[in-house]
Amino acid sequence: MKKIFLLAGVCLLAASCSKECVEQVETETIIAPVKVHVSDFSMSVGEFPDAAGRTRDAVNPATYDGVGAITLAFYKEGTEVYKTTQVKRSASTYDTFGEFGLMLPTGSYTMVVVGYGLFDGDTFTLTSPESANFSPKARETFVKTQPVTITSAAAVDISATLNRIASRVTVESTDGRSAEAAKVRMTLSGGGISFSPTTGLATDNTGLVNTLNISKKTGETTSSTSFLFLTTDEQTIDVTIDILDAAENILYSKTVKDVPLKRNRITTLSGPLYTNASLTGAFLVNADWLDGETVNF
Repeated sequence: MKKIFLLAGVCLLAASCSKECVEQVETETIIAPVKVHVSDFSMSVGEFPDAAGRTRDAVNPATYDGVGAITLAFYKEGTEVYKTTQVKRSASTYDTFGEFGLMLPTGSYTMVVVGYGLFDGDTFTLTSPESANFSPKARETFVKTQPVTITSAAAVDISATLNRIASRVTVESTDGRSAEAAKVRMTLSGGGISFSPTTGLATDNTGLVNTLNISKKTGETTSSTSFLFLTTDEQTIDVTIDILDAAENILYSKTVKDVPLKRNRITTLSGPLYTNASLTGAFLVNADWLDGETVNF
């Protein structure tokens, strides 16, 4: 049989080429056009409100601010045969954000789709259906992993609904920012920034440290957020909050023990951060899942 050379990154939404990256694969089998539509993101009511404060069951990735990039990959027997990334702010990487087209030879594959927040300096690496990693910090993340079988040259159309797998910890002050306060450092004792796209769980439990600049003016209350992946659907960790000056000296510090986290949920810690009361004052933990459990410290 004559050999056919496949440009596996040439993505077709009809039969035409799009603008995505290409990767050359050699095969001697039948090749079929494949379309993948990332049409919406699955969310549970009452969790992760949008920019307007609303909550929705599903949203289009093109209109959801929490997703800045989508990576699509196909693996065959552990080997990556195709991978491409659409970056929302870079129109040269897609025709329609969330829609992909490609060509695949017949066979059985594992498809992985990851939608995630993307900011300057971020790096996201997808290595396999069992391994993905953010650097330097985790972002809001949605994932879909499923088997795909190509049996003939007939076109294949796949719709993928991605589920959020990240957990979010938000620290809110009940007092106003002090003049010397410049940064908030959040130290989380468990979870991590690496995860398995197949299970949606963290692949390590080393915890993480996020240092965030304070953008609010002196006297205003502040809010700081960290994302992470959990080792189980629900996990309890300790959260240490340090208020730093411009030279990163600690001004005030507070450790909240046994903070309950859950995938696809926001846990909010609120209390005084910029006064001496923060050293001994009470914190409230609002775990925004189930019945909205509140834990007093």
